[in-house]
Amino acid sequence: MSIIFHCEHCGKKIEAADNAGGKWGRCPACHNKLYVPGTNSGEELKLAPIDENDLAKQKQLMAETYKVTQEILSEREIPNGSAETTAAASEISDRELMKNIVTCLRQMADGELNEAQKTTDLITSYGPQAVNILDRIALSEMPEPELADIPGQVLSGLIRKLRGKIS
Repeated sequence: MSIIFHCEHCGKKIEAADNAGGKWGRCPACHNKLYVPGTNSGEELKLAPIDENDLAKQKQLMAETYKVTQEILSEREIPNGSAETTAAASEISDRELMKNIVTCLRQMADGELNEAQKTTDLITSYGPQAVNILDRIALSEMPEPELADIPGQVLSGLIRKLRGKIS
């Protein structure tokens, strides 16, 4: 007798050997890792569909988080006689440049290409400083919170593209 169940990822019906129950395996259709239930009854397991309301709510919460993060990043510290106040007007703080770079990457990821080009034009004048920040973002194990929902390979591609435009 075998264990019959549906893949959590693609929904395909899967048949596994009895001794596979309680172990992890890969779906033969989509190759995602899944848990083989430990049932010996041979009955097909009924899986509940994903609640669309939960997905919509999660998307809304991510958008709100992004908005709040952007508001926080847009706040500026008031300099209190530090070296920043005596810096030339053409210089920009790493923090401000980082904000512009993250905004540009987010715009690129969201398909807002006209806005991304305008932001890229602002960043380009700070060439080496911007490249340095892009390299730090690329080497970071945890992306900036605003970029956390972008898949790693996509983010790497966006960073390479922006770096190429700057250098």
